[in-house]
Amino acid sequence: MSQLRTKGKSTIVWILMGLMVLGLGGFGVTSFSGGTTEVASVGQTKITADEYARALKSELRAFQQQTGQPITMQQAQAMGLPQSVQANLIASAALAEEARRIGVSVGDAQVAQTIMQAGAFQGPNGSFDRAAYAEVLRRERLSEAEFEATVRDDEARLMLQRAVVGGVTAPAPLVDQTARWLLESRDFSWRELTEDDLPAAVTEPDEATLQAWHEANGDRFTAPETRAISYAWATPDMLSATVQLDEAALRATYDQNIDQFQRPARRMVSRLVFPDAAQAEAARAQIDANEAPFESFVLQRGLTLDDVDLGEVTAAQLGAAAEPVFALEQPGVVGPIQTDLGPALFAVNAILDPVDVPFEEARDDLRAEAALSAAARLIRDRTGDYEDILAGGATLEDLAEETELELGRIDWTADAPAEEGSIAGYEAFRERAAQISTTDFPQLAELADGGVFALRLDEVIPPTLRPFEEVRDAVLADWREAEVQRQLLAAAAELRLAEVAETVTPTPEDGADPAADTPWTAQTGLQRSDWMDGLPPQLLSQAFALTEPGDADVVDAGDRVFVVRLDQINDADLSQSDAAQVLDGVRARLDQSLQIDLFDYYARHAQRQTPVQLNQSAINAINAQVQ
Repeated sequence: MSQLRTKGKSTIVWILMGLMVLGLGGFGVTSFSGGTTEVASVGQTKITADEYARALKSELRAFQQQTGQPITMQQAQAMGLPQSVQANLIASAALAEEARRIGVSVGDAQVAQTIMQAGAFQGPNGSFDRAAYAEVLRRERLSEAEFEATVRDDEARLMLQRAVVGGVTAPAPLVDQTARWLLESRDFSWRELTEDDLPAAVTEPDEATLQAWHEANGDRFTAPETRAISYAWATPDMLSATVQLDEAALRATYDQNIDQFQRPARRMVSRLVFPDAAQAEAARAQIDANEAPFESFVLQRGLTLDDVDLGEVTAAQLGAAAEPVFALEQPGVVGPIQTDLGPALFAVNAILDPVDVPFEEARDDLRAEAALSAAARLIRDRTGDYEDILAGGATLEDLAEETELELGRIDWTADAPAEEGSIAGYEAFRERAAQISTTDFPQLAELADGGVFALRLDEVIPPTLRPFEEVRDAVLADWREAEVQRQLLAAAAELRLAEVAETVTPTPEDGADPAADTPWTAQTGLQRSDWMDGLPPQLLSQAFALTEPGDADVVDAGDRVFVVRLDQINDADLSQSDAAQVLDGVRARLDQSLQIDLFDYYARHAQRQTPVQLNQSAINAINAQVQ
């Protein structure tokens, strides 16, 4: 089935089915040559510079939309995108030449219908707009005759395609067999082996064995590249203690943020308005009797909980409902209460106590916050001075001596977690540390919290095998894990040969208890696409790799070992209603695959039979201009 999926991506068919997209989707590209310069020819069929430029621009735009990243022409050439566009255009031209050679063409009515149905030429009402048609062609520097000739060629190619693949369908036995393969289910049993199942405990290795393991698996015990970096930095947090703040400034900050320190009592409230008091009273009675919750009446009215949510409200905002709502000592429902909108029930969802933090209590927090802001402003104001000092040839040591910046040193590796408060915790530092070379001069850069830093790469220590004595515990743990896995696989192989063929899964027909204590776990009716929660996918795939009931296999899932035994193969029943959709999907996919293959062969034959000429200088000129 994976082959069926990949066949659907044939370049040839994409070109044929997307010719109008290629011709119309590229509008907006500046004309390179007025359509006169040829970049290639296939027999008597020409590929113009404008056609190539539009196709190339469209391909670049599609790539950028897929990746979300801009792409330069140099990057596109490195990936072979221009060559792919040329190949597609040549394939299309070869088919156009074949259509011309055998006399396949379409009439004016078909050309007109295709143009009038093109989305690029439709107006606001969804129908063909003559003015839009003329404007698009003018912008592309195409005459109506030139464009209509292109459409005629496109339609001729599509006619060729329909003639070649029309009526091609997959044989019914192939469709049925594929659907049966997909819908087949299996019953199987599995057993996981753990270290407890080994006949003897894993013996500890001697030093020679561990040292040999250390040498043979050196990549697991190799320290990554380390960069010895010196840096000078300053952050608002580092300088906040030195900032002088007067009482008036702190009082002003307190007054500006008074809502954080002085707030009245609030309630989180929902309000549901009823058409009349009787309905409101009836709803309240059911709520009090625990027959229905408040939320059910909201849903009955066709509303959502967001529709009736008032959020945090004060007593002043609730009006007549304030007294009963605020009288509640815990969440609940009050009402009905007459409001401007009618009788309503109020659901109190949370009780928020008043906030009263006097200036004296808030002073310390205010000072810390204000000091950070002042320190950030200080660093920002001094940034020019720091840059001038570095530009004058000063070292990081000089910079730290003359300014507030502090000197530091770190042995940095890209994958190591940063320590608390370390400069390595900043993304800006990590990016710069990864890029800098030993020949680079220190340059000032900003940190996310308003700080600044400059760094120097003193030394690059390449990946180095750690000494055995330093990593002995890790070597032992690694050896032991591998040895346990090896012994488990050996034990599983013995179990497969010695026990599985004789093991019978208890069934009710045998008169045995299917829930009897057994190390085997039975799975029934699983298909290839199913998922076994908590188990590796290799277990299911190997169960379907077995061919006869009673066959067994060992499953090596990396860090887990299983033995799986096939108990029964359940053939698919294609007469079931749920199989119809699978049959339709398989039939459509196989039909498409066969049609693609057939037309692909035909298109390749047409290319081989027709001489191709390239104007490489014209292609290079267009590649240089496309941005």
